[in-house]
Amino acid sequence: MPRGDKSAYTDKQKRQARHIEESYEERGVDADKAAEIAWATVNKETGGGKLSGSGRGHPVDRVSARKGGRIGGAASAARTPEERSASAQKAAATRKRNAEAKRAASAK
Repeated sequence: MPRGDKSAYTDKQKRQARHIEESYEERGVDADKAAEIAWATVNKETGGGKLSGSGRGHPVDRVSARKGGRIGGAASAARTPEERSASAQKAAATRKRNAEAKRAASAK
């Protein structure tokens, strides 16, 4: 099997890689780099292709998925209630400003 061949991966692994890749692309990562990161993440969590061979039946490691949740929660918990409130108010003002600009642009 040539390097880069994905035929040994299950449909679920392919879906996971596609979802991870889309997420990175939405954050502005180059498409090739996003695909590279996505497949590396799937390999890390599942141990590679699962369709044949001795690697089948091993548990899936969700360390990559858990890491993101911990980071996001810690960042919010580290701020004071006043800081979180100010951030929420600023975000609401930005959403309102963007909605008004969008309405004005569509009225032209």
